[in-house]
Amino acid sequence: MRKSRFTRAVICTGRGTVLGQRSAVSLRVVALLCCLVPTQCAVGQWMGKQTGCYADSIAANPNRPTVSNPAHVTQFGVLELEYGLDHTWPQKGTSQTSGNGLLKFGLLCDIEFRWNTTSFLSQTDATGTHTTFGDNWLGTEIRFHRQTTWLPTMAFSYSVKIPTASSENGLGTGRVDHSFTFGASETVAHFTFDFNFTQFLIGQPSGYFDQNQQMTLAFSHVIYQRLQFAGEFYGQTQLNSAAPGFVSSLWALTYAVSPRLVIDGGFEAGLTSGGPHRHAFGGITYSIANLYPGWRRKRASTSGSSRDQ
Repeated sequence: MRKSRFTRAVICTGRGTVLGQRSAVSLRVVALLCCLVPTQCAVGQWMGKQTGCYADSIAANPNRPTVSNPAHVTQFGVLELEYGLDHTWPQKGTSQTSGNGLLKFGLLCDIEFRWNTTSFLSQTDATGTHTTFGDNWLGTEIRFHRQTTWLPTMAFSYSVKIPTASSENGLGTGRVDHSFTFGASETVAHFTFDFNFTQFLIGQPSGYFDQNQQMTLAFSHVIYQRLQFAGEFYGQTQLNSAAPGFVSSLWALTYAVSPRLVIDGGFEAGLTSGGPHRHAFGGITYSIANLYPGWRRKRASTSGSSRDQ
């Protein structure tokens, strides 16, 4: 996967301004959840009898190569892997190389399990080259509305960081972070748009949290047959005095080798100070297998018997 949005959020985490007491953090989390509660109609659609769970064939649902994630979830029962290499110049005189992966599983019709990991992270600066395993993020994405004439596909996701990266040489913070994301996706005139709004809670040495927000807007369009162009503008608000806000842009090409395998490559360029100086990436998305094939056959058999009666 391209350099994780989570990594960007925590590369610099000075003390800055903390959130006060943990209870205040809890209140903010509850308030955010209340803001993202779907309409009564959407709740009825999600909690009621779901349709379209059993796809006729497996097709990849890439979250790569953009920072934003689509509101569409991985197909029911399908295990899907994304992996990519990134080379980044976060600041003058410093470069990073990392391998980033995302394992997704369509646990239920509208619920996806997510494991985001950085398998290695290498940083070269004035003090030399330092290498570590990266952090891991565990979470889920819940789609609560599918695109209709008037409303886009919408989803809510939550992730928590397991701080497995070494905190030496500034490669990791050694602290737990949280992210809450509202996402919306819609296809208009053959253009696909993905919008995300994310609230980050970033752990600090004091035991409290700093917070900032991220907004992303990605768009894609087919160039020719299986070749597709993707672009994105995104930005983050200031986290603290050591991590200022910024705006950045990302540009990429994707190619569907098959419905189950998609490759991508591109670059990112910061539009304001504080953003990534340069960032090149490439990777793949592959739908490994449907882990619920027996359930699908049983359901199809039951449906056939019902029609024969």
